[in-house]
Amino acid sequence: MPAEGIPLLAKADLLHFGELATIVDVFLSVGVEKVRLTGGEPLVRKEVWRLVEMLAGRSAIQDLALTTNGLLLAQQAKDLFSAGLDRVTVSLDTLREDRFQKLTRRAGLNKVLEGFDALQTAGFSGTKLDTVVIRGFNEDEILDMLRFAQERNCEIRYIEYMDVAGALQWSMRQVVSKLEILQVIEEAYGKVEVVDKDDWAPAQRFRLPDGAVFGIISSTTEPFCQTCDRARLTSVGSWLSCLYAKEGVNLGHALREGATHQELATKIQSTWSLREDRGAEKRRAEWERGPLYSAQELIATPSLGMSARGG
Repeated sequence: MPAEGIPLLAKADLLHFGELATIVDVFLSVGVEKVRLTGGEPLVRKEVWRLVEMLAGRSAIQDLALTTNGLLLAQQAKDLFSAGLDRVTVSLDTLREDRFQKLTRRAGLNKVLEGFDALQTAGFSGTKLDTVVIRGFNEDEILDMLRFAQERNCEIRYIEYMDVAGALQWSMRQVVSKLEILQVIEEAYGKVEVVDKDDWAPAQRFRLPDGAVFGIISSTTEPFCQTCDRARLTSVGSWLSCLYAKEGVNLGHALREGATHQELATKIQSTWSLREDRGAEKRRAEWERGPLYSAQELIATPSLGMSARGG
């Protein structure tokens, strides 16, 4: 969370649930099969379970998931499950309250832990835990987080610290690589084996000797741009074909201006067919690599920040 907070969007600019569902329908018509509600923080959107219910009724969606920071999960888990949500991923980088407060600028670790319990009570399975590993901050919790995930029957995915917009203190020195994470785990558990991939998911998965599985997303040291098939739609309808893209295609504006389903589908297909995004690969190739944007750039153009483009 930025120290200065985040600029709030005008309510009128936000796509309502019907508009979001309409654009999802267009994506489904051109081949999308998986939908994830993410953020920012999706659970701050009032009655987001209603959007889940609308999307769960689309038979073309093979997997409907949600990523949350978990702070509001205890209150909403039951409604989300009843609405038809398939899976939940919780983003949690530390099990220490002092570190949690430093990172999020608020208390609330216990609320997140209650959220994990609420998921099980509601009936969810296949829960995932996303943990960003940052040198000098939480790399000493790699094993603690793994044990935590095992105790709650969820799969942890370690994420290399990325230099996405808003990471103003980012430096390559803070990145704990996939190889380092594996070394820590193998020293404690023994040799791990690679789990064969059956899709284009960003995480590479590994199996411990006891059969437990974990994943690592190494998008900083080993970018997967060439196999990336993911795109993001922001809450105001901007479609980003790459997390590092400066600008998106404003599908929300086009919809409100009267664009038909077919016109939107054509726009999506033509844009995607010409896509040449290699954001993470280009960043890796830079000789002197610092934060993606400065604080001044983010203030001048808030839409560049992850809080605005999270989804």
